[in-house]
Order: sequence, then C-alpha cells, then structure tokens
Amino acid sequence: MHETVQHYYGKELTSSADLKTTACCDASAMPAWLKPLLANIHPEVLNRYYGCGLVCPLALESCRVLDLGSGSGRDVYALAQLVGQYGEVVGVDMTEEQLAVAEQYRDYHAKRFGYANVRFLNGYIEHLEALSLSPEYFDVVVSNCVINLSPDKEAVLRGVHHVLKAGGEFYFSDVYADRRLHEAVRRDPVLYGECLGGALYWQDFLHLARRCGFADVRLVESRGLEITDEKLAAKLGDARFCSATYRLFKADDLEDSWEDYGQQVCYRGTLREAEEVFALDVQHRFTRGEAVNVDGNTWRMLKESRFARYFDFSGDFSGHRGAFPAAQVCPVFDRTQAEGCGSSCC
Repeated sequence: MHETVQHYYGKELTSSADLKTTACCDASAMPAWLKPLLANIHPEVLNRYYGCGLVCPLALESCRVLDLGSGSGRDVYALAQLVGQYGEVVGVDMTEEQLAVAEQYRDYHAKRFGYANVRFLNGYIEHLEALSLSPEYFDVVVSNCVINLSPDKEAVLRGVHHVLKAGGEFYFSDVYADRRLHEAVRRDPVLYGECLGGALYWQDFLHLARRCGFADVRLVESRGLEITDEKLAAKLGDARFCSATYRLFKADDLEDSWEDYGQQVCYRGTLREAEEVFALDVQHRFTRGEAVNVDGNTWRMLKESRFARYFDFSGDFSGHRGAFPAAQVCPVFDRTQAEGCGSSCC
C-alpha cells in the first residue's frame, strides 16, 4: 500500500484538481484568521495540497510541532507562522515528489516570514523511531487526511504517543467510514488513494486510540463527504464517509469515562483568535468569564496542557460524585445526536 500511495500522490495527481472526491477541502473552509497565513505560502505549494479538515489548533506560539504526512508543506508553512521564530515545525512524508516541492520553497518562506523554523524528513509515519525523533519532544502533533493511507494505523498512534510531551496533543483530520469496509474496497488503488479505501470504521478508531494510550477521544468537527465519481460510488455501495477532526491529549491519568469531582473552569478570554469563546470540542465551548462545571478529564486536558494559562481552575480530585451528568459520545455520523452536542458539531 505504501507503493500505491506513493504512486498516486507522486505520479497520478499533479494538483488538487485531479482528485475525484470531496475528501479534501479548499481554503474557503478556513476561518478568516488563517487565510492571511495561506496568502504567504507559495502558489505551487498550495496547488499540491491534498489534505482534509483543519489542522491549525490555537495557542501554538513557541511550540514544537510535528506534521505527519506533510506533503508539499502547506500545513507546515502555515504552522510555521503560528509557532513563530522560537517554535519549530517538522514535516514527515514518504513521497519524494511532494517533499521536493516542500524543500524547493523552504528558503522562499524563510525570507517571507523573516525566520527559518521548519525542516522536512523523508520517512514513514508508521516508523517515527527510524527518524531519530526524541521521545516526549513535541508539544503538538498534527496530521491532515493521512492516517487513513497508512497500512499500520496502530503503529502511527503509538509513535505519536511516544514523541508527544506529557500534556501534549495530537490534533488531526482524517476520513472515517460508517461501517467496516469490504476487502475489495480496501484494496482498490484509486479508492485507497482518494482516502476512502483505508478509512477506519469510526468506532474502531475510538477503540484503537484508547488502546494506544489516548483514553479520551474528543471530536472537534465533522462533515459528510460526497462521492461525485459514479464509478467510485458504485464500488462503495451504501457505505458513507465523513471527514472528522479529533484531538487526543497525552495524559496518564485520563479515565475512560467522564467522572464528576465537582470541578470548575473559567475561561479568561485571553487566547488570540478566541477572545470570547474557546471551543475544546463539539461538547465543550467556554465563554469568557463564565465558570463552568466540567468532568475530571476535561479539567486535566486544560490544566495539564498548553491551555492552562488561559483558564482559572477550581477543585481537585479529592471527592468523587459519580458519573458526570452530561457524559456522552458524539458520533460523527449521527447528525441528530451531534446537533445536541454543540454548535460547532458537523
């Protein structure tokens, strides 16, 4: 499958216009504050972008960020502007043609930004250990519609957990299916290259993430995908797909259920680009100055991560009150339930 993906992204596709599905989204889906960053990126880098969703989380200043499947470098160069000159962004990709584009414009972007803070590595995202990346080095790992292309998704998640700092975050977009796909679909080279054949059943992804050390999976947003190519649609049958953004925090003490310890957080409103409301996920939106009851996991995610300085915290874990009242899973495909989880869902 590595060879299939390398051929598809290195030889078959010459620009995003060659894609046959809507698994990849364009710059129009970006929030307004990100668009000026994209305007600083060389047009050829943008033209060779094949990602999905948004992978630019907030509060990245001076952070070390790893981009898995960085391709032509679009997200790396966007992130480079967010981390600033004291941060670092490392891109990993296995496709030489894509890496060549990213490397070609490294000096161009250094001059445009006024600093050089990126590097690219040729390698497989399943084998981060082979790239000599230090354990617990990165504050944030991102990935944009790439994990579905990996033949060993568990190795990817375990590698991410290994290189993340305690309190670090894996923030990524990918494609998911509403069922386990037939072997013929999973082996079709075009469907695989279009990010459909390798898509995990979303429930299987949740179990996999927990098995790899990420106890509490948080959905940030999702959107349904339209299969516009009739031949591909016929091969897929009734299977449905969505692009979803998740965030996983590395914290040893996260529980596999939401528990109530009587804790509260209050958002200070000091996070740039989210002065009034900060959205952690589809179920947690924090308004500036408003104290909110939260479960123990949410309290830890905020308290033990780079977001701590933007919140005031009260409570501890000395008294357990049972299951947190609002505990629920927000399925990526169940629009009825999703709409009840928060306005940013689906």
